[in-house]
Amino acid sequence: MIDAVVVSRNDEAQDICSFELAAVDGSLLPPFSAGAHIDVHLPEGQVRQYSLCNHPEERHRYLIGVLKDPASRGGSRSLHEQIHNGARLRISAPRNLFPLAQGARRSLLFAGGIGITPILCMAEQLAASGADFELHYCARSSERAAFIERMRGAAFADRLFVHFDEQPETALDIAQVLANPQADVHLYVCGPGGFMQHVLESAKAQGWQEACLHREYFAAAPVDTQGDGSFSVQLNSTGQVFEVPADQSVVHVLEQHGIAIAMSCEQGICGTCLTRVLSGTPEHRDLFLTEQEQALNDQFTPCCSRSKTPLLVLDL
Repeated sequence: MIDAVVVSRNDEAQDICSFELAAVDGSLLPPFSAGAHIDVHLPEGQVRQYSLCNHPEERHRYLIGVLKDPASRGGSRSLHEQIHNGARLRISAPRNLFPLAQGARRSLLFAGGIGITPILCMAEQLAASGADFELHYCARSSERAAFIERMRGAAFADRLFVHFDEQPETALDIAQVLANPQADVHLYVCGPGGFMQHVLESAKAQGWQEACLHREYFAAAPVDTQGDGSFSVQLNSTGQVFEVPADQSVVHVLEQHGIAIAMSCEQGICGTCLTRVLSGTPEHRDLFLTEQEQALNDQFTPCCSRSKTPLLVLDL
């Protein structure tokens, strides 16, 4: 963990603030690569993940962008309402679950709304390395487009394409952009679920290979839990069996019995709690594993996923 201080806070767009964080003791921060995020421990006990959006060569600061989401579970609201210049926060070292692919000849970057944060860092890194890429940024209006002036003044400004709902003439022609897929061209997308689904489904319709499609979700879609039933989990190391009621997660049941699993997002997005499954068939509800990884049924996210079989044997 790192003790950090808020060096500056700025309004980047409507309902979007940036927070510049530095180490309290003035030391250099751990290095990171484009697509990385940090865990931020908030005053009321929540832990939330935020992508780093400053240049990845910078070590004196981390920059995050935070949307004040009306559907917030408390994290973004806490940052917007309680955290100001000089405030202290505990943060994790960066982790990267959304890295740029090595050896790509060309990269297509798509960002929707606050999804610009990891994508902006990717554009900075690609531009610095002289790579071939283009960035498509979609937002409802110019007032809701974060970091837009920074991008228009960047070295990659000629590869930036901005699409605003309020300006139909700027609409993204996704079929044209994604035409003629090639194995050495990679796509990266981040933003609201509906936007990401549109980009990914359009790519698949054009024949893009799954290995060339990269995505990062900020929030899980609502799941209908009315049909949930109970099941059991067994710890392989001790043979202990615990029942998981319909209204509780595996993580919470194990926690009640003194068995802690590292957890962060509680939505199956970050992969922190990923656990190996030795027997049984999980019911995957995460957005972290790929469809191919889920099909193997040899690991699952106990923070949100459940079981199709009466018993799951876990490598715990």
